[in-house]
Amino acid sequence: MVTYGNYDDRTGLSDRQALWHAIVPQASDEAGPAPAATADQTPAAVPAPPSFVYAIGRVEPRFPTTGLEKELAQATGRIDSAGRNDRDALRSVVTEPANRYLVRGLAWVLTVEGLETYLLTPRDPADFAVLAESLRPNPRPTDIDVVIGMLGPMAPPEYANGLVLPIVAFDQMFSFDTDTLISNIPRPDSFAEEDFRPAAEETYERLVQIADNAGNTDEHRALNYLAVRYPAVYARTAEAFARDFALASVHTQRSRLSGPRRIVDVILTYRNRTSDFEESAFVRVDVTEEFPFLVTKLNPYFRR
Repeated sequence: MVTYGNYDDRTGLSDRQALWHAIVPQASDEAGPAPAATADQTPAAVPAPPSFVYAIGRVEPRFPTTGLEKELAQATGRIDSAGRNDRDALRSVVTEPANRYLVRGLAWVLTVEGLETYLLTPRDPADFAVLAESLRPNPRPTDIDVVIGMLGPMAPPEYANGLVLPIVAFDQMFSFDTDTLISNIPRPDSFAEEDFRPAAEETYERLVQIADNAGNTDEHRALNYLAVRYPAVYARTAEAFARDFALASVHTQRSRLSGPRRIVDVILTYRNRTSDFEESAFVRVDVTEEFPFLVTKLNPYFRR
């Protein structure tokens, strides 16, 4: 039997979740190295390294079956839903501990730039509560869900009522909106709120809206990490705007310091609006493991 993490005990998991734990090809986190081949055996297969995801999008529930949709409707009928919109009523139902079975049965889809991109399942069953809490009573276009986890196989058609997408088993997920993100970025004392906020908003959009950013490549994971974890890039862009520079480009490259680890250079280039003079700054991010981290802080970049 293939194991995933420490989930040999399938108690409390729906059939769909049990199916996920059965088909994930990775071995246990605690597994040792692959056994060596004996003289009369072929070499043991080396498992492929895991693929990680650091994605920014929106989490939406889907009904995998008509039966589950009817069951949720019955559960909604047992609460006081007068005056609530549909989304608020749904959130009230699925966040009730007694209705956790409904949360496990739903298909949870992460959309990126409006496109259905991943099906989500928590590696720790306790984190089904995180999925339920991601539902907003009054959703807005600026809502953000950040998902960090491991990329699994494509879901079979029966997993989500015919919706075939890669499955992501997440270890961390947090939800907020862009207003909250921008408000919590430390603002340099030299900038007024009305000057800093537009610069921060534009920087965020440029980081996360790089073409096809599904958060599953080293480059895109580095960009998404910086967008939500590294406020210095926002301050640097605001400072450039104050000097009449525009943010001309954001691009990535594999760092020359990459050896056994995977390190990405993220380079921000600013162009003077009058003279076309360009200057660049870069930051190094290690994306070898599931959780990226900073290698070097933002510094001037000189092209070689």
